Amino acid sequence: MDYRFADTMKHFQSSAVREILKLTQGKSVISFAGGLPAEELFPAAAIREAFNRIFEQGNSALQYGLTEGFLPLREALCARMARKNMRVTPRDMLVTTGSQQAIDLLAKVYLDPGDTVLVQEPTYLAALQVFQSHGAKVISVAGDPNGMDPEQLEAKIAEHRPKMVYVSPTFSNPTGYVWSLERRQALLDSCRRNNVLILEDDPYGELQYGSDETYPSIFSLDQHPESSAVVYTSTFSKIAAPGLRTGWVIGDPTIIRSMAQAKQAADLQSSTMDQQALYYLLRDFDLDGHIALIRANYEERMRLMVSLLEGLGRSDLRWNEPKGGMFLWLELPETLHAEHLLPLAVEKGVAFVPGSSFYAERPKHNTIRLNFTHSDRETMITGMERFAAALEEISVRV
Repeated sequence: MDYRFADTMKHFQSSAVREILKLTQGKSVISFAGGLPAEELFPAAAIREAFNRIFEQGNSALQYGLTEGFLPLREALCARMARKNMRVTPRDMLVTTGSQQAIDLLAKVYLDPGDTVLVQEPTYLAALQVFQSHGAKVISVAGDPNGMDPEQLEAKIAEHRPKMVYVSPTFSNPTGYVWSLERRQALLDSCRRNNVLILEDDPYGELQYGSDETYPSIFSLDQHPESSAVVYTSTFSKIAAPGLRTGWVIGDPTIIRSMAQAKQAADLQSSTMDQQALYYLLRDFDLDGHIALIRANYEERMRLMVSLLEGLGRSDLRWNEPKGGMFLWLELPETLHAEHLLPLAVEKGVAFVPGSSFYAERPKHNTIRLNFTHSDRETMITGMERFAAALEEISVRV
């Protein structure tokens, strides 16, 4: 058979994280590669009870449901969003199969092949995959730990006339950076002035460490929901469990309606059962107390990873100490390539993601993303010992 794939397949690339997972199969490898929460902290008993309550109400959860999502869940999420100064109604919201689907649905309804999307540098690699799969031209905007550089943003908008800007301003993947209020407002002002839509991806915003500092969403800074310049998406994956595959997206009802139509063509609806379970979880479980628990635990793990890096005694390494999220961004000496270090590290029993995967242009090959949320203390210490051994060995070779 001569399979004649669509031209769009040329835009699809394998995820670096998924390819690394293949390297670790069948081996005793400690992985700092995946963006995995700690499963021992999942609220398993509460989720089990929530599913039990579904069937106390009959068999409705086994039936088809609304494409837009289970109405009581959307109402509960609207109330939760209002606490963050995002005041929307269920008609302004679509429940999605993870926030990843929200990115894809918006790309489907808003981007034509050849349209330009601006992204922060570096950025979430699966978002890059989505935009590239739709034939978009992806252009990077440089910045620093405070966010995109406003002057470069203005210059890139003037040069490329983008249709959309994709950002994850709060504890971003892969760097863990959090944008200042001034940079958030600058992005919003630039995009409003130039009629550029902002997609604000916020999967990690609840995972804040240490301080009481507030980081308002860009959506909350704009008029909303009607005529908002921002589409905002988040997920239960980091605060409940990723296996439930449930996220949500809010924005102008015209955009949400178009995304719902695209979702009908994609999967009709997200799981009715999972949505109802999450509704009961929000109603009957102390989710905020659970989030406080995982925040404290993840902060402890992050500080352990930082202390282990400090213990290496290498002045040629640089890293951030994130204020939240799940990742630590590490820079090696410029003479070292993370792609060359990875096979050696896997041989020694530890894996990570080379940072070059997170760049739309001009990748920096001496960068690494390390996940600290999935490993307990003993595992992290062992994994970092293996990482240090691999780093020492490749440094001698160069």
